[in-house]
Amino acid sequence: MQGIDAFIAQRGGDLLRAAWVLTGDAHHAEDLLQTALAKSLSAYETLANDHKFEAYLRTTMYRTYISWWRRLSWRSEIPSDTVPDGGATDTGTAELRVDVLRALATLPRMQRAVVTMRYVEDRPIAEVAEALGISEGAVKKYAHRGCAALRESAHLRPQEASDDRA
Repeated sequence: MQGIDAFIAQRGGDLLRAAWVLTGDAHHAEDLLQTALAKSLSAYETLANDHKFEAYLRTTMYRTYISWWRRLSWRSEIPSDTVPDGGATDTGTAELRVDVLRALATLPRMQRAVVTMRYVEDRPIAEVAEALGISEGAVKKYAHRGCAALRESAHLRPQEASDDRA
């Protein structure tokens, strides 16, 4: 299986990053990606190229994420407060990333999936709708509500009175 190994070596980091943004936890992200790979592996040979397989794998990953969050076992867990290795070198950027991830963690699961696909991965509305199995109107609704919630998030509000830098 040289082809799948090369694909994972080349695209695995981006796929794991997308899973981490969804789950907010490095261990859950690894579990999510591994589960999606296990579910999708048989389709690798039948799909014409790596691009099509990646789209298929990401769809599987997002649908698996949604179904996992519907289970009670995941609802009692909270996202990690740490950023995985390999982040930005600028301290301000790393802190902003953590704040954005914390704000994303407060969104309902479907809003979080839509906002991640639309704005983190820059996917078109039609592709998000197809991947999540919802209508384009629902994607727009979830994106609008998710962005509104992020604008109001305490994690993303500027520090005013407590920030006394000279």
